[in-house]
Amino acid sequence: MKSFLLALKEILEIVLIAVLAVGGVRYFLVQPFLVNGSSMEPNFESGDYILINEISYRFREPQRGEVIVFHYPNNEKTYFIKRVIGLPQERVVIKNGEVEIFNSSNSKGFVIKENYLPSIEKTSGDIDKTLGKDEYFVMGDNRGFSFDSRQWGTLKKTEIVGIAWLRLWPLDKAKAFESPAY
Repeated sequence: MKSFLLALKEILEIVLIAVLAVGGVRYFLVQPFLVNGSSMEPNFESGDYILINEISYRFREPQRGEVIVFHYPNNEKTYFIKRVIGLPQERVVIKNGEVEIFNSSNSKGFVIKENYLPSIEKTSGDIDKTLGKDEYFVMGDNRGFSFDSRQWGTLKKTEIVGIAWLRLWPLDKAKAFESPAY
């Protein structure tokens, strides 16, 4: 009976350690996310299963061009996936199908080159928005079918869950993501 209790104790210790390890990774480092909808097509499609890196933004700020998952500002229980376009304290101007950024380094502005978009994709809207200290402007890659900062406004840094890190499914599209260089 004593050997059975020792074996049971070891099994319970192993299970407890496994649960703590998996829970720690799941709640502090990476989180799974299932893409739902067409707003990020063609780069992310409905049904894509991705992992979100939750730790990077504890050490650095989000960068333009990165794909992030966040709590929708008007309903914290809903998660969205979009691309970072405007950074804190920048001015974002959308006009004639182009996105222009004004900041302390570029007072005359520059049109962002969005190589991740299909060449026929144009950005609709007529927007001139200056972002606050902790605000981001985000948009979906499928600009004609994305509900994003053009409609509901800016995103606070505290609402960001993390950066899209790995696509696990579908298997033929599995890959790690890199941030676009600007």
